[in-house]
Amino acid sequence: MLSRRLRRRGFDVVLATNGSEGVAMARTETPDLILMDLNMPDLDGWEATRLLKESPDTQHLPIVVLTAHEIPGNRERLIEAGCAEYHTKPVEMPRLLVQIESILKSIRRDS
Repeated sequence: MLSRRLRRRGFDVVLATNGSEGVAMARTETPDLILMDLNMPDLDGWEATRLLKESPDTQHLPIVVLTAHEIPGNRERLIEAGCAEYHTKPVEMPRLLVQIESILKSIRRDS
């Protein structure tokens, strides 16, 4: 559902079905931004983020974490791990769009 909503707003969306696939796709697709779910099969979002941030090819990619579990301290831990932003589910589309646009605008400005 989220991918459809983003596509309707003009974003190109590529989906991965698990963490390993997501890490591999980040390397081949070179996205502008990654929406990372923390609860994925195979590799969870924590491990996938760690792998992406350790690799010189992907460490620059901004990651917005999506999670259904709001745990105190998680946002801070994820930002320290290199994530650009944190968003709890259910997704508040206007808030998520502001986060995405802000990150993309920052990337364009730095380029």
